[in-house]
Amino acid sequence: MTVYLIPLLAIGALVSCGVYLLLERTLTRMLLGLLLIGNAVNLLIIAVSGAPGNPPVHGRGSPGKPTADPLAQAMVLTAIVITMGVAAFVLALAYRSYRLTAAEAVGKDPEDTRVAQLSPEEAADVDADPEEPYPDTDEPDELDALPGHRGSR
Repeated sequence: MTVYLIPLLAIGALVSCGVYLLLERTLTRMLLGLLLIGNAVNLLIIAVSGAPGNPPVHGRGSPGKPTADPLAQAMVLTAIVITMGVAAFVLALAYRSYRLTAAEAVGKDPEDTRVAQLSPEEAADVDADPEEPYPDTDEPDELDALPGHRGSR
């Protein structure tokens, strides 16, 4: 089997750019990173599926060439559909985040910051406390509704 270096370098570049974009704090860059990694995986599946050959349809193609593997093509089509579903979900998250905060960047979570500043003894006490520190009330929380629509659900 012949391994071509250029597609493998392109796959490596796509994965590295995708990982870099996933580490950013803005949702559109995270989305672009997911799309780049999804395309890199599709290229990898096609690259390792073997040499090109006749189409996997009986009676088509030229004699002397092997038949192409249809499994790789089916896997890539499935991966494309899954990637588009994940992209739609991340776009919905970005839209919702923008409508709530009017900013695209994901900020630091105040609760994570508070827990990170606790000493190990305080963290053990918090974990051992069976009572719920933040009781649930029927009052609307900050993120329950869009700004300007506090009372509606």
